Amino acid sequence: MDAGAKALDQVKSFYASVGIKHLAVFLDADAAAIFTLKAVSVPTTLLLDRQGRELGRMSGTAEWDSPRIVKALRELLGAQAR
Repeated sequence: MDAGAKALDQVKSFYASVGIKHLAVFLDADAAAIFTLKAVSVPTTLLLDRQGRELGRMSGTAEWDSPRIVKALRELLGAQAR
């Protein structure tokens, strides 16, 4: 979450440094998304299905490659495929 006049440049610099090429940059200057999504902390991760429905959310940081989280995501995705 970046703010201020340099926010766009900071995000573009980050994208370039990690090689992100196919994800658009979105700036939310008035923080409307945080209120609309009822995000209680930063970061908040939302897991959405193809129709945009929320399947789950996590507030705070996470080790996304931990065995516990990988297993939970696989189970959730497997349930969605049925």
